[in-house]
Amino acid sequence: MSLEELWQLFPIILTEHDPRWEGQYFDEVESLKSVLPQDVRFYHIGSTAINGIWAKPIIDILVAVDDKDDIGQIANILKERGYLLMSQGNGRVSFNKGYTQGGFADKVFHLHIRLSNDIDEVYFRDYLNGHPEAAKEYEALKLRLWKEFEHDRDAYTVAKTEFVEKYTQLQRETVMKKRTEESKR
Repeated sequence: MSLEELWQLFPIILTEHDPRWEGQYFDEVESLKSVLPQDVRFYHIGSTAINGIWAKPIIDILVAVDDKDDIGQIANILKERGYLLMSQGNGRVSFNKGYTQGGFADKVFHLHIRLSNDIDEVYFRDYLNGHPEAAKEYEALKLRLWKEFEHDRDAYTVAKTEFVEKYTQLQRETVMKKRTEESKR
């Protein structure tokens, strides 16, 4: 199937915030904890992790590891558990679950396996959850881009990049400043 055909089958769909997303995240993490190494950390990322905004109803989970060798081990476990490899490279591996030949399943997940120093999505999530006005600005951007890029996920992502990078950097600076201040005490 070509990329264009995939985008037709799996368009960008935005829905109002659904409080069940948090429970779906925790349920999936509990399932993953039973098969993954104990020292991995899980983070709910993506727009479903941002309070009150419209989002694609896809639960993004970041799995952070300290050792690069763990990425391959986890990737093998996820393949055995029915996750589909989406991409890999540069110390990053992404999987999905819930994409069927007929379209999206009721529950859809994206798993992002990364080293623990590569968690920009957590900074972005934390900034928006701490700054509701920025979260609403992000929601407005997503809603504006939705129909224009409904069948082109890559272009949709690129169009949001400047906004995401700006607020990710602000949160990273805030966290680093706080750590510096705490270390002086």
